[in-house]
Amino acid sequence: MNRVAFLFTRAPHGSSAGREGLDAALATGALSEDIGLFFMGDGVLQLNLHQQPATIKSRHYAATFGVLALYDIEQCYLCRTSLIARGLAVDADRLLDVTLLDAPELRQMLASYDRILTF
Repeated sequence: MNRVAFLFTRAPHGSSAGREGLDAALATGALSEDIGLFFMGDGVLQLNLHQQPATIKSRHYAATFGVLALYDIEQCYLCRTSLIARGLAVDADRLLDVTLLDAPELRQMLASYDRILTF
């Protein structure tokens, strides 16, 4: 069985990449048991609480992250280095329970997956 990683590298609003990545992860979750979600670069913004996308007339899809548990997608990793670079609190509450990793650790974990899809 292939291990599939979904790498989120873009901010949640301004493009549909985050929403499409989440949809792809859910679709793959119905077929595969070993899926990991990785958030680095601007992708760390995907998990911020209290987003207000209506201000820019964008669809609020953050609640969809709550469905991941139904698909047994529980391996979620967040880049500590990216958080710090963006001035975000490392210990803040997030939309998901995540494992914080420094960039080298995150890349090492990512390398253990057979397929990597970037959004």
